[in-house]
Amino acid sequence: MIIGGASILPTSSVLAQSVEQEGIDKLMDDNGNFIQAPLPYANNFLEPCMDEETLYLHHTFHHGGAVKGANKDLEMIHKAMKENNYELVDHWTRKLSYHFSSHILHSIFWTNLTNKKNDPKGTLLKYIEKSFNTLDSLKALLGEVSKSVEASGWGIMAYQPFTDRLTVLGCADHQKLTQWGCIPLLVIDVWEHAYYLTYRNRRGEFVDCVMDIINWDNVAQRLGAALKIK
Repeated sequence: MIIGGASILPTSSVLAQSVEQEGIDKLMDDNGNFIQAPLPYANNFLEPCMDEETLYLHHTFHHGGAVKGANKDLEMIHKAMKENNYELVDHWTRKLSYHFSSHILHSIFWTNLTNKKNDPKGTLLKYIEKSFNTLDSLKALLGEVSKSVEASGWGIMAYQPFTDRLTVLGCADHQKLTQWGCIPLLVIDVWEHAYYLTYRNRRGEFVDCVMDIINWDNVAQRLGAALKIK
């Protein structure tokens, strides 16, 4: 279980619930440092939907920058605690929430994608049908929410333990709560850095393409872990 950053985020937040799901996401090493996993595929694996250069820049500099930022934030928080100097602790905890949330969501995002169309089945399909009636209805809802998130943000399909159903969230500021206790299973990055080289400002085209390359097996694995948490 990840302790350092997770213990500073609210334990019931949309993000902290999915810090580690049965080893799916290893975000911190044994020394308490945030670590970034390599992409689970080559940089050109998602072409033509996501071009090689954009994928490299996105993973290396945007996600990688969030990991570096989270490590610095955590270091400064620990320094303040050691020196009993909490004058800037609010600043650094806010920064950590921003960087660590980015780290979590990006780590989910990469594993949520594959290079071929596939469909959900089994328990995941049953939950989709219970929550949204049909897969097409879910994809239409998640696609529209992702396209219409204000400014930059994320479209998220999450498991809601309190209702035992799936829910779709539009997350404009990823460091803020949207629904208490939700566990993200599927996320779509709609910050402009996710699509700028191929799609420029055409977010809708990017979202439509991503919806066709969802790795539903990964989403199903995450749902299975979430159900065990429940």
